[in-house]
Amino acid sequence: MLDATDRRILRQMQASPDSPAAEIAERAGLAAATLSRRVERLRDIGVLRGVRAVIDWQVLGYAVEVSLRITLDKSEPRAFDDFAAAARTVPEVIEIQTFLGQVDARLSVIARDMTHYQQVYRDKILTLPHITDVDALMHVARLKTDESLPL
Repeated sequence: MLDATDRRILRQMQASPDSPAAEIAERAGLAAATLSRRVERLRDIGVLRGVRAVIDWQVLGYAVEVSLRITLDKSEPRAFDDFAAAARTVPEVIEIQTFLGQVDARLSVIARDMTHYQQVYRDKILTLPHITDVDALMHVARLKTDESLPL
């Protein structure tokens, strides 16, 4: 599906995503027009899904992060769908993952402080549908964050 040129482009985009296209083309050893066509093709086939801004929520005053492991009532046919739809509406939930196994979902929740977290937990999280158990893990440190692929 991807050739060596595509992988070079992706490596350069991962290494410096905010670089101008001309610079990425130069580092990948391509003409700007070739880069443009290749990037458009990578978008068309779904390899490149978009460009996003990464915001440091701690700088904005969110000092608490909690990972919640959620068990759902699997006897309810729409438990996953209902839960996910409701969890998406909670602004403090910054990530939702679902799993196969004992834990059904994981939510990453941010809050300004512990008082704010308690409010979010009681008023928003515990009211989500079909929850049978919640296990909270307080975030201490992020040791690695890297979505780059080994291309």
